[in-house]
Order: sequence, then structure tokens, then C-alpha cells
Amino acid sequence: MKPVDQSAAADVFIADVQHERFHDHHLWDLRKGRDQERDHIPEWETLRQLASDIKAHTLTHLADYLEEFERNATANGVQVHWAQDAQEHNRIVGEIFAARQVKTVIKSKSMLTDECQMRPYLAERGITVIESDLGERIQQLDDDQPPSHIVVPAVHKLRGDVAKLFARTINSDPNNDDPKVLSEAGRQSLRPHFLAADAGMTGANYLIAETGSFVVCTNEGNADISANLPPLHVASVGIEKLIPRIEDLGVFIRLLSRSALGSPITQYTSHFRAPRDGGEMHIVLVDNGRSARLGMADFWTSLKCIRCGACMNTCPVYRRSGGLSYGSVYPGPIGVILNPAIDLHRYRALPYASTMNGSCTSVCPVKINIHEQIYQWRRIISEKQELPLLRRGALDVAAKVLASPALFRRVIAGVDQISREFPRALIYNPLNAWGLQREIPDAPKATFHQWWAKNRGADHE
Repeated sequence: MKPVDQSAAADVFIADVQHERFHDHHLWDLRKGRDQERDHIPEWETLRQLASDIKAHTLTHLADYLEEFERNATANGVQVHWAQDAQEHNRIVGEIFAARQVKTVIKSKSMLTDECQMRPYLAERGITVIESDLGERIQQLDDDQPPSHIVVPAVHKLRGDVAKLFARTINSDPNNDDPKVLSEAGRQSLRPHFLAADAGMTGANYLIAETGSFVVCTNEGNADISANLPPLHVASVGIEKLIPRIEDLGVFIRLLSRSALGSPITQYTSHFRAPRDGGEMHIVLVDNGRSARLGMADFWTSLKCIRCGACMNTCPVYRRSGGLSYGSVYPGPIGVILNPAIDLHRYRALPYASTMNGSCTSVCPVKINIHEQIYQWRRIISEKQELPLLRRGALDVAAKVLASPALFRRVIAGVDQISREFPRALIYNPLNAWGLQREIPDAPKATFHQWWAKNRGADHE
């Protein structure tokens, strides 16, 4: 597939100043809310370390815990399926639905099913999937747009945008953008789909090995309705969502909502253990590249991610460029390190959508070293010759210059001299993207090295 051009897509988002400013401010408010909640918990850093350690232990004993989960879930009456990749996941889900003549599915938010491109797969087989999460529903109604944020999928839209969209798609008042009115309109439009669905689908935030159960966290209760109204419940879950024991759950529950939205708790933390009387429950455990990532020494800790989106809320690039610019189900800093493992060529530009300020690492509730992994991806992309030719040549030259102090000083002195007389048209023109965003400062009369040699002696070579 064609490589994602995150920079070009971001230009489109940035051009709309009102949306860009709202997006930036709103997400920064979530970051500030996270900090305030953190300050209320003296043991916050202990919780982060504990969560990181639990995830590390689980991932290094993943096969054992997966077998334990399957054994206990099966004993609970749940049918467990294994999918090696997205195609196998879609086939399994499609066969479950086909065998029961399912035509309509009500789905709680699940990034994994988006990762597997499940909805279009089922649509080709005559099965309609309706999103029940309000943000996902907004995106679905808007020409099937993907989510732009892990937790708040339609965060890039203003209230007025939603009012116009709802007026066009579900006949609400286009001039009323009151959030309560819009939420009620969305709720009323979903009610018939809940009642008519042949099956419900959810993801899961956590699989618990010792109980064979799973936990879904939502703020709208839509997962509970999706799972309990229809007679059939299918949960699609990545194998990295596992934790060993029920007592481990509290660590993550305390971190999740605080990190995501700056709120002390998620509104609904629902436990699913067995099918209801007369019903069916299926769990599809999906690998889709996760085992391969577990074997990557520099990147396996990305599997610790609990999908809170805190790294996005703090990232200056994400806040100003919008999630859709990343061209993936997983945007922002976590997407920058997840996506190249899926398709290095397609997502080769994403590791450069970062200032490398490390803020993403600082807020990560499970202590993933995100900015260090971004650097490692840049190194790999360079080594595999995936950089555009112009950037590759520029970096080759820069590497030679920076490797030689003497050459570096000569080049700097020369550039300072040239910059004083350089025609502006050669730097500031439509063909030079670098110049579009920058103004070269006036060169000093002397370099730092020249100043040091003159004022502090020349014995520091």
C-alpha cells in the first residue's frame, strides 16, 4: 500500500484554525485533568511501576496464562477461538454469525475489530454492524470515518459539526448543538438497533486468566446493553490484554480513567464470565502480529499498552495534527510505535511525527518507553533504506559533518557567512517545506567555538 503522508494530512487539519485550536486545547485539558488526579494519589508512581511489572510478568509467561484463561473460560461455558491474523479473525466471526443467520450486530467500541477491518468484511456478507459508542457512531455516520482518538473517537469534531451530521443522518435539529440534545438524539437513534440486533459484539480491556472472565470499561454502558440484549455475544480480544489474577485488576482500573480522561473512574466496569441462560458467548483471541512483536527486543514493551490515550493528550504533534492524519487505527505516539511493526513501508513516516520530548513516556501509566522506541524505529527505517531519497541524502551528509568536529566547525562558519547573503527565494518557496515553517535567525558574528577560543583559550581541541 502507498505510504502514509502524515505531514500532508496534518496540513489539511491545521488549515482549519478553529478545529485545530479546539483540538489542541481540549486534549490539553484532558492532560491537565490527568495531572490533577495523579496528584490526589500519593502512591501514583508505585501504581505505575506495579502495572508495568504485572504486564511484563504476564507477557513473559504469555503462553501459560493464555492456556489457563482458555481452560477456565471453557469451564464457564464460553466458546474460545484462536485467530492467528486479521483474516482468520474475520472468518471465525463471519462463520459464527452465518451459522446463526445473524444479519444485524450491535457493537461496543473495539479497536481490534477496526484493526482487522471486520466491518467491511461482514458487510460484503450481508451483515450490518452498528456502532453503539457515541463517538464511534458519529464517525460511522460520517461516511464511515475511522476513529481519530483511542478513547474519544470524534474529539476532532465541534458541536456544530455533530449537529449538522445528525441533522443529515438521523433527522435532528441542525440548529441545536446543545450536547445534551445531541446525546439524546444519538441515544434515541440507537435504541431500535439495540432491540433489533441478532448479536452483540464487544472488545475487552482485560482478560483474567484465573477466572476465565473478561472486563469491559465504558462510560456509556453500551457494552452492557450490546452484550445482554441479543442472545449471542462475541468478544474479540488481543492476546496482550491478559492479566493473571482478579486482584491485579484494581491496579489498572485505578490508572485507566485517570490517565485517559482525568476522571477518577470509568462509569461502567463490567465483568463477563459466562453466557446468560439460553444464550451463547464466544471469545476470539487474536494474535495478528503480537507474537512477532513480543520477540522484538526493542519493541515488545509496547504490548503493555492499556489503550488510555494519555500519550496522545500530551503529544504536541498529535494535538495539532489530528488523529486521522496518522492513517491508522492507532494514532498518536502509541500508534507511531505500533504501526511500523505492522507495515514498516506504509508507516515509515510516522516515527518522524514526534518532537521526541519524552512527554508521552512520562505520562504512560504502564511506563512504556515510547520516545525511545520512536528513536529506534527511526534508526531501523534509516537502515532499511525506507527514507525518501532527499531526506536520506540530507541525513548522510549530516552524519558525515557531525562525525567530524573540525568539519562541523568549518561548515558552520561557512553556512553563517552564506546565510547573510543567501537569496530568500531559494529557501522560502513552495518547493521547500522546511522553509515554510521557519525563519532563519541572523547568524552571530562569531561561532561559539570562535568565542571560546578567543575568551577561554584554545587548549580544548
